[in-house]
Amino acid sequence: MKNENIVWHPTQVTKAQRAEQKNQRPCILWFTGLSGSGKSTVANAVESKLYEAGCHSYLLDGDNIRHGINKDLTFTDEDRIENIRRIGEISKLFIDSGLLVLTAFISPFRADRAMVKALVGDAEFVEVFIDTPIEVCEQRDPKGLYKKARQGEIKHFTGIDSPYEAPENPEIVVKTAELNIEECAETVLAYLKQHQYI
Repeated sequence: MKNENIVWHPTQVTKAQRAEQKNQRPCILWFTGLSGSGKSTVANAVESKLYEAGCHSYLLDGDNIRHGINKDLTFTDEDRIENIRRIGEISKLFIDSGLLVLTAFISPFRADRAMVKALVGDAEFVEVFIDTPIEVCEQRDPKGLYKKARQGEIKHFTGIDSPYEAPENPEIVVKTAELNIEECAETVLAYLKQHQYI
């Protein structure tokens, strides 16, 4: 529903000025992968390194977001799409503030990730595929969710009875089954430095 009586109010301080003040190029680091792949762990490690380097960032984590702004959403395909749409809009605001935004969400559908990329533009969307085999994710099963999904206690679980569409051309691929957390985080930092985000 669109209200025709709402007009965008311009601000005096621009996105470019905010970014210049922080001495960085804002972007979304969009961590995607199966449950248990290591998205949140790697994103946290990356944010810690950004903080140590004096960068300005904010981490949006899937579970944390569902405690607040998205607590009204379930895990049906329709609600997953709305979950990512809201995160895309929030991330866009953070980018406008000049921040490096880290998002750790399963975000199983390519179309949803493409929608966020279109929202902010190619240069401000960095897709980070946490490429961990489902067998490894199930072995880890830190929250016991795979076990519950296999027993039918959880419906619409990604990788079990709901699909996960792996990125086709991610900017960064991180293999948590092969690298330790330090190496995973350094892979992301190296990309940010190489492409002059930081």
